[in-house]
Amino acid sequence: MKKYELTDEYIEIGFTTKIKLYRIKALVAIASIGVSAGDLGGYIEKESNLDQSGDAWVYDNAKVYDNAKVYGDAVVSGNAKVSGNAKVSGDAVVCGNAKVYGNAKVYGDAKVCGDAKVSGDAEVYGDAVVCGDAKVYDNAVVCGDAEVYDNAVVSGDAEVSGDAKVYGDAVVCGNAVVYDNAEVCGDAVVYGDAEVYGDAKVYGDAVVSGDAVVSGDAVVCGDAVVYGNAKVYGDAVVYGDAKVSGDAVVCGNAVVYGNTKVSGDAVVCGDAVVCGNAKVSGDAKVYGDAVVSGDAEVYGDAVVCGDAVVCERSDIVWFSNVGTEYGTLTVFKTKQGVLWATRGCFSGSVEEFLKKSAEVHDEKTKREYQLLIEVAKSRLNN
Repeated sequence: MKKYELTDEYIEIGFTTKIKLYRIKALVAIASIGVSAGDLGGYIEKESNLDQSGDAWVYDNAKVYDNAKVYGDAVVSGNAKVSGNAKVSGDAVVCGNAKVYGNAKVYGDAKVCGDAKVSGDAEVYGDAVVCGDAKVYDNAVVCGDAEVYDNAVVSGDAEVSGDAKVYGDAVVCGNAVVYDNAEVCGDAVVYGDAEVYGDAKVYGDAVVSGDAVVSGDAVVCGDAVVYGNAKVYGDAVVYGDAKVSGDAVVCGNAVVYGNTKVSGDAVVCGDAVVCGNAKVSGDAKVYGDAVVSGDAEVYGDAVVCGDAVVCERSDIVWFSNVGTEYGTLTVFKTKQGVLWATRGCFSGSVEEFLKKSAEVHDEKTKREYQLLIEVAKSRLNN
């Protein structure tokens, strides 16, 4: 038995080619959605637009036409439009002034409302919500409990899932993935094969691209850019005009800001701060409570840690390919003005370093380190 019929009441849409849409009338009660026999619904072009089985319904001034299909227990209401080859099914709701078209699919318990648009081959499903003026198109997927709203755009082959939120004027595109409880908002852009997950937040005018990963409780904001294979995680914060690239890692409670550049295989972690116009690159490591700022550059295999304060190039010196293991000896000043040395697993004052060297090294190596420390003292004006 049919649940509805097309009435003689119709409207015409289209510009060059007019399409007649007919108002529907319920022939039987649909108790689950409060429709009684005789109630008028919205407009469809033909019976294939609204399945005669199930509890699917078109309300108000909503319109379903072309080859679009509404079925299952789905509802289209308000001034919403479903057209093209779009499919709305399950318990999905399309309402307000929303538009679903192209080959798009909305299903499960998903909701598309407001002035949102879902098009192309995009899919919105699960308990996902797309609302406001948001746009989801191409092959993009929004699923789980994810929310995309305001003027946000999700496109390409991007996926937003879990409890993730994309809002403001943010854009997630390419093959990017945003999931868990992550948030991308403001004018932020996440693209390429980038991933943002955990409780991470990307906002402002920040950009995350390439194969970069932002996760944990990390924050990337301002005009910061994270790209390449870079990773920002833990409670790390990257902001200002900072750039993190290559295979660099910023993690722990580290803060990177200003016009800084962290690149190569560099690691900034712990409670370290890199700011100003500083550059950290190569295989360099900055950790502990170290501060690298100003126009300082730390690169190669240099290690800056503890309470180090490196504000200029003249505040640090390192020597590579030294000792019996051909490693790197790094010397810098701490916040207390103490000359500090790092070499392998050792970290301590230069006096402690020379004492340790005297205990474990042969005469040739001891002399080598003594000379290097003298050079370091001279370079660091100590």
